[in-house]
Amino acid sequence: MSERTRRRGRVVRWGVPVAAVALVAGAVGAGPVIAAVQGDPALPERTAEQLLADAVRAARSDPRPMSGTLMQTSSFGIPGLPQVSGAGGSSPGALLAGSHELKVWYGGADRIRLALPGRMSETDLVVDGDRVWLWESGTNTATRITAGREDLAGHGRAPGDRAAEALPTAATPQQIAREVLERADADTAISVTGDEKVAGRDAYQLTLAPKDEASLVREIRLALDGETLVPLRIQVYAEGSAEPAFEVGFTTVTFSPPAPENFAFTPPPGAKVQEKALADLVPGPVGGQEKGEELADGAEVVGEGWTAVAVLPFSEKDLRGLASQKGQGAGSADAGAAEAAVESLLKSAERVDGAWGGGRIVRTKLVSALLTDDGRLLVGAVTPERLVEVAGQK
Repeated sequence: MSERTRRRGRVVRWGVPVAAVALVAGAVGAGPVIAAVQGDPALPERTAEQLLADAVRAARSDPRPMSGTLMQTSSFGIPGLPQVSGAGGSSPGALLAGSHELKVWYGGADRIRLALPGRMSETDLVVDGDRVWLWESGTNTATRITAGREDLAGHGRAPGDRAAEALPTAATPQQIAREVLERADADTAISVTGDEKVAGRDAYQLTLAPKDEASLVREIRLALDGETLVPLRIQVYAEGSAEPAFEVGFTTVTFSPPAPENFAFTPPPGAKVQEKALADLVPGPVGGQEKGEELADGAEVVGEGWTAVAVLPFSEKDLRGLASQKGQGAGSADAGAAEAAVESLLKSAERVDGAWGGGRIVRTKLVSALLTDDGRLLVGAVTPERLVEVAGQK
């Protein structure tokens, strides 16, 4: 115990910097699709330390009004998940494969619109003051999210930030960059270039790389707007991979207040209109409030920085229960797909045993997970060997 740091933490954050990057909002895709056109930007020179400090300040400050289009892609190599090319689909499962577009309008903490186009549908979240709507054209359903301002804010966050969790994917470069920049420390090698061009704008590129070889992350590249320092794109590279395992960035962006009509929403004629509490739309870490609180109470984080490992009270029974719950209220095909994915994941897991006991371990490009026989789940952006080492430190 004396050679490691154990900390209580919020389970939904995992306590692992890059695991958060990889898992946030079910990042999507099968390979990089965001084109960063190389040009010859004329940006003032900044040292890596100067740019990092400025970027941290910018990430902590309130975002400026803007609108734009984001593209998310991922190639995590998760066993049991179908690899789908092309845009479309807005379910959490669909968002783990294929490439997806997200349109953003931001007029302030109380005026936000996010639109997730699908192949034949679109899901929109519209926040206009205390009026929050979730529109799902595929089911012709308009849901009025009923919650007080304090409930929406949740732990000091703005109403829009909390409500955005109701959309299957709402991860922007700003949100992810904030997580990464806050954790850049002495174990991070930092470099900077000023020759990027993203969404037609000159940008700096800040590269952060872990020094610990136990990390599965090779480096994270963060493109910052040369004028505003707003994060425009983030790319996460896994060890041994030439292409990003995860990427999200703007393809178009405008830093001006969006027109007010972007935040006005009225359910169209014939639409099914319903009201739901925010808690009913934002799922807990694992199947509901009670289980989520149980996980939070029993969770701990071993280590720090890039090689931190989250240790959660979680068993194979819990995993199967989660798959079953994902199918509740969904079609039988969706329920069957969730259960089949879990079975495939378990079958692909490698058996490991030691003096501490045994379990099954899965490694993806960016994250490893160990499910032990004694009911623990260890997750981190680390090698399987590091998870086994932590598992033995009871």
